[in-house]
Amino acid sequence: MPPTDHYAENHGFDAPIPLHGQSRCGGLTAVRRVKSALEPLRRRGDFAPDNVRAALTGLGYSAGKVQAYQDGSARVGFLIDIDTSPWCVEGTMSSDSTKADAFGGYPDGAGCEPPSGGH
Repeated sequence: MPPTDHYAENHGFDAPIPLHGQSRCGGLTAVRRVKSALEPLRRRGDFAPDNVRAALTGLGYSAGKVQAYQDGSARVGFLIDIDTSPWCVEGTMSSDSTKADAFGGYPDGAGCEPPSGGH
């Protein structure tokens, strides 16, 4: 019997595109680089978005393609639009850990920003 709700169908537009093959390998490498660059800030308790952004642009990512934003008192979110495979790296840094994921954008979006809407 098929599901009666259409949540997955109606929200598929906001599910990031997974990476495969060589793109996945590149994504895992990008994630490791990002985590390594942010780890000194995390250990110091430096959760200033400007410092996170500076650490990420220090890796060679274009300043216009790196976003960092406060997400609570001790948590910073970030998004990098790389323009080449793996395309996007998104994550958070908090006092507990740094998390990051690489993905290939969104099915109905442009770039690394999640689309809004649905049907």
